[in-house]
Amino acid sequence: MPSSSPFRPLSTEPLLSSPRAVDVPDLVAQARSGRPRAVARLISLVEDAHPSVPALMEALMPFSGRAHVIGLTGAPGVGKSTTTSALVAAFRARGARVGVLAVDPSSPFSGGALLGDRIRMQEHAADPEVFIRSMATRGHLGGLSWAAPAAVRVLDAVGCDVVLVETVGVGQSEVEVAGAADTTIVLLAPGLGDGIQAAKAGILEIGDIFVVNKADREGADATVHDLRHMVALAERRDAGAWRPPVVKTVAMTGHGIEDLMSAVDKHRSWLHVEHLQERRVDRAVREIEALALERLRTRTGAATAHRAVRDLAAAVVAGRTSPYAAAEQVVAVLTSAQAPDR
Repeated sequence: MPSSSPFRPLSTEPLLSSPRAVDVPDLVAQARSGRPRAVARLISLVEDAHPSVPALMEALMPFSGRAHVIGLTGAPGVGKSTTTSALVAAFRARGARVGVLAVDPSSPFSGGALLGDRIRMQEHAADPEVFIRSMATRGHLGGLSWAAPAAVRVLDAVGCDVVLVETVGVGQSEVEVAGAADTTIVLLAPGLGDGIQAAKAGILEIGDIFVVNKADREGADATVHDLRHMVALAERRDAGAWRPPVVKTVAMTGHGIEDLMSAVDKHRSWLHVEHLQERRVDRAVREIEALALERLRTRTGAATAHRAVRDLAAAVVAGRTSPYAAAEQVVAVLTSAQAPDR
C-alpha cells in the first residue's frame, strides 16, 4: 500500500484515550497522516456538534481550500449514486484522492441514515485513496445534512483532491447543494420529468452541468432537447458567463462519463479565471450565517424557560405586542447578556 495514501490502514494504538475527551492536535495529526478512523471521528464530532468542533475547525483551516468540491443532485431514481461511483473511478484513474459525502434520508425512528449510497459504492471500499461517508439529513431540508459544509472542510483538509457531495433526491426546494459546491451537476433521466418540470423545480438556476443519465432509454433525446431549450432561455447574456452544457450518460456502463469529466474540467478552468474566490466567499457567508443563527437558536431555547420570555409570549397572545416586537426584545436581551463566543 503506498505510503502517500491519505487513508492508511489502522494502527493498533487507541485513537482516543476517552470517548469524551478530544485531543485536538493529536486527532488532526492522525487524520492528516491518513488514518481513516481519525477522519471518520472528525466527521462524527461535526455531526454531533461536539464542543471541540470550533477548535478542530481552527486546526484544520490552514490545510483547507485545495479540494475541488463537486455537488451531484437530482430527483430520486436518476442514478446519482451510480454516477458518483463512476466519477470516483474516473478521478482515481487520474491519480486523484477522492472524498465522498453521500447524504441519505434520516430514519423517522432512529434518525440514522440508510447508507444506501455507500452500498452502491462498494467497488471503491478497499481503495485507500477513497474515503466514503454517508450522512443522515436528521430532518434538515435542502437536500444536505446541516453538518455537510464542515464535513466537506474536513475531507478537504485531510488531503482529498476532489470531494463529491451527493444529495438526497431533490424536490422543488432542495437546491442547497449549489451553495456548498464549486461545481454543481444536476442529473435528470428520461421518463422522470421534462425540461418544464426541471424549470419548475428551480434546478436550472443551480446547475453548472446538466446530465441526462440512462440515455439508452426511450425519450432521452427529447429530454436533452427540452433541457437545452430551457437552459438557453435561462442563459445570462454576459460575454464571460458560464453556459451550462448538457451531457448524455449511461453511468451504469460508463458511457458518457468521459464527456462529463471534460465538462467538469472546463467549468473548473472557468472558475479559476476569476469566479472561484467569489463563489467560495459566498459559501463562507452562508456557513457563517447558519452557525450564527444556530447559536442564537440555542440561546433562545435556553431562554424560553425564563419567565420574562413567557411574559412576552402572554403579551403576544393577549394582543398587547406583536411577535416581531417580542423577538426583538429577546434578541436584545440575549446579545446584551452574553458576549460572543471566542
